[in-house]
Amino acid sequence: MDSASGIAAQRLHRQGISAPLGDDPAATVRHLLAVQAQDYYGSLWAVGLRTAGTREADVEQAIADRRIVRTWPMRGTLHLVAPEDARWMVALMASRALGRDRARQERDFGLDARTTGRCAEVVTRLLEGGRRMTRNALYEALAERGIDTEGPRGLHILGRLAHEGLICQGPREGKQPTFVLLEEWVPPAQPRDRDDALAELARRYFSGHGPATVHDLAWWSGLTLRDAQAAVELAKPTLAQRDHDGARYWFVESAEASTPAAQSVHLLPPFDEYLVGYKDRSAMLDAAHNRQVIGINGLVSPSVVVDGRVGALWKRTLGRQGTTLALTPLRPLRKRDQSVLARAAARYGEFIGLPVAFDAE
Repeated sequence: MDSASGIAAQRLHRQGISAPLGDDPAATVRHLLAVQAQDYYGSLWAVGLRTAGTREADVEQAIADRRIVRTWPMRGTLHLVAPEDARWMVALMASRALGRDRARQERDFGLDARTTGRCAEVVTRLLEGGRRMTRNALYEALAERGIDTEGPRGLHILGRLAHEGLICQGPREGKQPTFVLLEEWVPPAQPRDRDDALAELARRYFSGHGPATVHDLAWWSGLTLRDAQAAVELAKPTLAQRDHDGARYWFVESAEASTPAAQSVHLLPPFDEYLVGYKDRSAMLDAAHNRQVIGINGLVSPSVVVDGRVGALWKRTLGRQGTTLALTPLRPLRKRDQSVLARAAARYGEFIGLPVAFDAE
């Protein structure tokens, strides 16, 4: 790890991109600790990309079987997590996003403690006993009980309850997510004290995302830099470190090879952990292309990674007979890259169960 390309190569390996982590979607999510998931189909591919022989339906089945949980553990953003990690992650990190939004929710939407307590009581009664409801069904049920859900208020109510650990998402009904009680959906687990949770956070993050810095951990978790530093100190006996270009990188030692195969080309979904997982993305993304890949609204585009660096963007158009991927190169692609890209596209086609063709711009 003596260069930016070495950092990128190890991240490709440890994230399971250059070589699959195994054949179990739930184990892939557990290894990464969390997979950003507000783009639902993108998150399915993020897991499939890293899991050998997996199809889209396999990842969805793992969610339906409660082996993967979709909830809001950090940064106010949906993620996929392992069920045994859901509670302690929400308890450790979601409260920071909740605290950041609480004053605005009370000012703009009247969601003070009394009102949100009433919402929690109603939603608990609606969902208890293993019931699940779509967002619109919950809105209607809350409105029938005198709770206004018009405009963005309903979204803020459900977001608040998710960040407080009351609800999470269950399996989809058609294309609509459902909501369930976290306490019923996720198996019981011993609560972690704060130091134990911080140590687990650091160990697992650097195992699945390393090599990375403490600033990367703070960004990814949404915690303060002080908390991230404390987490590293607590986990230090399990971590390895190496300095590069004036920064200290942390990781968990692995006996496996850490260099990706030659002619490495990968199709990353939107919001992929390879880009989202770090504050400093310079090892993977040229500064000149930053705004094309990551919009001013924080949207992270689907990307083509060539030998560890983003070389193009892609966008899919689904049809009944197949899928077309429109390619927008950010730099000229070599002929060998294009041939390897065709294999990557074929793998994506296997995942979604449709033939894939490229339409280069």
